[in-house]
Amino acid sequence: MNTFSKEKFLEMPVLGIVRNFKLHELESMVPAYVHAGFTSIEITLNTPDYASIMQAMRQWGGGKLMVGAGTVRSLKDLDHALEAGAEFIVTPVLNRAVMKRCADLSIPFFPGAFTPTEISEAYDAGAMMVKVFPAAQLGPEFIKNVKAPMPEVKLMPTGGVQVELLEAYGKAGADGFGLGTPLFTADLLRQGNTAAWEAHFRSIATIIKRFVKKVS
Repeated sequence: MNTFSKEKFLEMPVLGIVRNFKLHELESMVPAYVHAGFTSIEITLNTPDYASIMQAMRQWGGGKLMVGAGTVRSLKDLDHALEAGAEFIVTPVLNRAVMKRCADLSIPFFPGAFTPTEISEAYDAGAMMVKVFPAAQLGPEFIKNVKAPMPEVKLMPTGGVQVELLEAYGKAGADGFGLGTPLFTADLLRQGNTAAWEAHFRSIATIIKRFVKKVS
């Protein structure tokens, strides 16, 4: 049963991206992630043992964390993700077959897009937000320019988005973020310290909360 909640996601519209981490590295991180106010996390399908990690994330999140699958590139990938219990789907590219299947099954999806045409098509297909990827090659000004003629389209910059640019993206009109390395840093993974994780997550959450109220 899919328990994804749009309202819960919009409280903190961030998809934390877990890629190529080992299960034991993540246990101290998840409670801190939830305590800091984050509600959604994405496990990429090219992460070894992703299904076990997704299951553990749900347990560690204590029912407060929505767990989805990322790097979904085909219907076969989608089937595997749903079998593993993914509550939402994230793609790196615009895949029409995957979007249609998700829409037919009422599975929330965040498709990757790069151009205004792709962005418009993805949103019209029913995307909760369009993952603008890779955002580092486009920057905040791109978000602002796309929003001018398409203000209703929800955009989620992902890929190379640095912490110091979060506010600039927010002011430009970003509705959410996909964040990997800025959230899950190598130093903190090595430390495995829950208190350090929570302080780190709260510092990022504080920035995002400055503009999250505009999201609906």
